[in-house]
Amino acid sequence: MSEKIMVTRSSLPPLDEYIDEIKSMWESHWLTNMGPKHNRLQKELCDYLGVSNIELVVNGHMALEMTLQAMALKGEVITTPFTFVSTTHAIVRNGLKPVFCDINPEDYTIDVSKLASLLSADTCAILPVHVYGNVCNVDEIADFAKKHGLKVIYDAAHTFGETYKGKGIGSYGDASCFSFHATKVFNTIEGGCVCYKEDHIGEKIYDLKDFGIHGPEEVSAVGANAKMNEFCAAMGLCNLKHVDECIKMRGRVYERYNENLDGIKGIKLNKIQKNVKSNYAYYPVVFEPDKFGADRDFVFERLYENGIMARKYFYPATNAMTCYEGRFNSYDTPVAGKISERVLTLPIYPELEPAEVDRICKVIRECGN
Repeated sequence: MSEKIMVTRSSLPPLDEYIDEIKSMWESHWLTNMGPKHNRLQKELCDYLGVSNIELVVNGHMALEMTLQAMALKGEVITTPFTFVSTTHAIVRNGLKPVFCDINPEDYTIDVSKLASLLSADTCAILPVHVYGNVCNVDEIADFAKKHGLKVIYDAAHTFGETYKGKGIGSYGDASCFSFHATKVFNTIEGGCVCYKEDHIGEKIYDLKDFGIHGPEEVSAVGANAKMNEFCAAMGLCNLKHVDECIKMRGRVYERYNENLDGIKGIKLNKIQKNVKSNYAYYPVVFEPDKFGADRDFVFERLYENGIMARKYFYPATNAMTCYEGRFNSYDTPVAGKISERVLTLPIYPELEPAEVDRICKVIRECGN
C-alpha cells in the first residue's frame, strides 16, 4: 500500500526560520504574558485580516467562550448545529440556551430565511458559523440583527484570510472568532483570536484572558488564564509569511479535485461563492447514494482501506450528540441532519501531490455505479 494520506497536514515554516524567530527568547527569557512576539503578531494579524482590533488567546474555543461572556449575554442564542461541537459548548458553558437554526443545502451555512421563526423575547444574539470557507449571508444577518437589537458573533474558524466584497471576513458582526489550531490554514500550533468592534468588549476579553490583572497590585476583574505564549506567537509570525503561498497551493489541490470529480452523478461538490476570496480550507463532498450507487460511509471505509484518511466533518450534527441527548431535537434541523450523514471532507493541504489527488478520486469513482 502507498503511504497513508492524512486528511490534513500542519503547515510549518522552514526550521531555521523558526529557530531564528525564537532565538531572542533565550536572551530575554520572556516566554508568555503578552511578550514582544505576541504583540507583533497581534499587529501583523490586524493588518493581514483587515480589522481594527484583535485579542490573541490560547485557542479558538476560548475565543468564542470569552466573547460570549464579555458581552454579558442572557437568554437564547440562535446558532447552527452544523459545526464543530466547540460552537455549541461555548454557548452552553455560558449558561445560554442554543436555539438551532437549520442550514441551507447550497453552502451549509445558517439558513437566514428561518431566523424570524426562531426569534423569541429571550433571544439575545446570533452565532452563525462560516463553514468550509463558505461565508454566511452576512448582509441579511446584519439587517436582521439590527432590526431586532441582537448581537452577532461569528465562528470564523474556517475562513482565515478570506474576504467578502473585498472586506476582511473578521470585520463582520460585533465580533468574529478565529482558530489557529495546527490543522487550520494558518496555525500558531494552538491559538486563536477575537476580532471585535467595540473597545469595551476587547477590554473585557483582556480581563478574562489574564485574571483581570491591571498591575502588580491591581486585580480589578474576575478572569481566567487564556493567554497565547511566545512560542505559539513565534510560530504564527513565521507561518504568516507563507500563508498566501500555502493558500495558492491549496487552490491547486482544490482544482485538481474538481477536474476529477466534477460531473459525476450523485456527487455534489462545493462551489466557491460569488464575491468571496476563498482560502480553500476544506474539500467537502456530499454523496447522494441513490444516484451515486454508494453511501458516504461505504466511501469512507473504502478510502480508509486504501490508506486515505477522509473525515465525516461534521457528523453528527451537534444537536444530535450524546452529551446533549434529551435536550435538543435534531429533527428540527433536517437539512443539517441529512448533510451530516452524507458529507466527507477529503484530504487537502499544500503539499498534496496531483498524483495523490488522482489516487483518492480513483477510489471514490470505483465506489459508484
